[in-house]
Amino acid sequence: MAGAGAAIALGGGLSWLGYEGWAFALYALAITFTIPGPARNARRSVQRRVLDIHVLMVIAVAGALILGEWLEAATVIWLFSVSEWLESRTIASARRAIRDLMTMAPSEALVRRAGTVITVPVAQLVLGDIVLVRPGEKVPVDAIVVSGESALNQAPVTGESLPIKKVAGDNVFAGSINGNGSLDVRVTRLAQDSTIARIVHMVEQAQAQRAPTQTLVETFARRYTPAVVALAVLIAVVPPVIGSVEALSLAGGEWGTWAYRALVLLVVSCPCALVISTPVTVVSALTVAARAGVLIKGGASLERLAAVRCVAFDKTGTLTDGRVAVTDVLGVNCASAEDVLSVAAALEARSEHPIGRAIVDRARDAGLDVTAGERFRALPGLGAEALVAASMAVIGSHRFFESRQLCTDAVHARMAEIEAGGSTPVFIGRDGAALGVIGLADQPRAGSTSVVQSLRDAGVEHVVLLTGDTRRSAETIRKASGVDEVYADLMPADKVTLVQMLQREHGTVAMVGDGINDAPALATADVGIAMGAAGTDVALETADVALMSDDLSKLPFAVRLGRATVQTIRVNVAIALGLKLAFVALAALGLATLWMAVLADTGASLLVVANGLRGTGLLSRLVTSTRQ
Repeated sequence: MAGAGAAIALGGGLSWLGYEGWAFALYALAITFTIPGPARNARRSVQRRVLDIHVLMVIAVAGALILGEWLEAATVIWLFSVSEWLESRTIASARRAIRDLMTMAPSEALVRRAGTVITVPVAQLVLGDIVLVRPGEKVPVDAIVVSGESALNQAPVTGESLPIKKVAGDNVFAGSINGNGSLDVRVTRLAQDSTIARIVHMVEQAQAQRAPTQTLVETFARRYTPAVVALAVLIAVVPPVIGSVEALSLAGGEWGTWAYRALVLLVVSCPCALVISTPVTVVSALTVAARAGVLIKGGASLERLAAVRCVAFDKTGTLTDGRVAVTDVLGVNCASAEDVLSVAAALEARSEHPIGRAIVDRARDAGLDVTAGERFRALPGLGAEALVAASMAVIGSHRFFESRQLCTDAVHARMAEIEAGGSTPVFIGRDGAALGVIGLADQPRAGSTSVVQSLRDAGVEHVVLLTGDTRRSAETIRKASGVDEVYADLMPADKVTLVQMLQREHGTVAMVGDGINDAPALATADVGIAMGAAGTDVALETADVALMSDDLSKLPFAVRLGRATVQTIRVNVAIALGLKLAFVALAALGLATLWMAVLADTGASLLVVANGLRGTGLLSRLVTSTRQ
């Protein structure tokens, strides 16, 4: 391109000095440098029976040469090549920005083997290796802490701005930066399977997917281009036939004039700026989101996010911090609190649910020996049952106890006592009789009130809470967070029904949960949003949007991101179409030259690219303001 540009400039100077032969030779050299790529693409398009920008450019160059406009022919193809190069560089740069995340993880690791510490390439680590992460170093792979304590900066994976304290048993992610402590971590994922590697792969897949607007624009362009070619043919033939049948010289007279105007129309009508208007903006937005810890699964999800008018929250671990604690342990039928807690802990010993962990932790704090029950069976949406000390024991909700006919006046009295304190009751039974009731409660997530208000400021009209918890407990969270409406005591199927109802009433609905529980509701919503998805395979694979950390403030950012992106796309389409219409009119009136047409087309492409990147800059500032 540089050589072609120099040849055109030198040829223009020689032509001005009167050396036309040398000028034509330099123009031909410039065309030789720049025509091969568009010509190959045009041939492929013709073979597919598609008229695209490359076909139009080859026609325009050929027509200009036939008309003797060598300078314009060379300028046209050179400007087009510059435009194509700039567009490809822009998108490649945006994609490379997310790809650079892979360099956040080191290429070597310190591994404890045979009593010594050795340095090995990260690619040679195996599952179970113990890796030493010294202060200030980056974690090389996904792992679990086995010893040591430190604070890690997880921003490359989760977008969290503050370091997170890590102790034995906590997960750490490749690319995280260690603080002042030294850690021994056990490898849980190979380098190619790390969370950050999977994020990069998924964002690349998302960037390759077409947004609905992009598909619509490309469909329009496929029909628009043949129509423009037909119009150009009419402009080249009809006016001279009507005006003067005597001027039959193609290179002069009315035939030459109108053929030139037709070529200008072909060039100026090329839809390249229109076609590029959407993908560059979407790719940039997805990249910005991923670097902020928000993984959006493609342009379609981004556009649906922009249309959200109602947000439905799960409660535990979403609007609350998920750290459930036991508040009460009450026995019935002469059962002691120790008996109730012991049986409940045996039932929940293998559970990863926050409620199960809270019960087990309380039992251990009380000094009880927690032995997992046998023949354990989970009952989704109800509870669980297992054999504990040779007796069949059950744990679950009030609805579950009612279905098993285990409720008595004494049980209801205990339930009322717990609910009066704002806690959620969990019922325990053994050998076909009620044993006791345990009260649990968690606190509203810090900042949940400001997040709900930020959603309203972003244009969300209705915010609701959907929970399987009790009405009293849900009302406590509603008052603390400021949501508009609460639906409590819900089974998973009930949440699906309510999401469908909200869609009928409010339009596009987003459901926010943990990505594992409430999967049917997340799938039913227009946009399923998983909280704290880093390291969670199911959430990463199934959610439309994954908030990599438990930072709820990323949700309003994601909504604003979608809306800002769609607004930028609309402006880009308006710019592309507006400039095209203006220059089409100029071309028809004979006021535009061939090189001006290409310059206008290139200018429109650069404008929409610059506007897309400007939007990305605005979104980056949104990330900064959200963190602050």
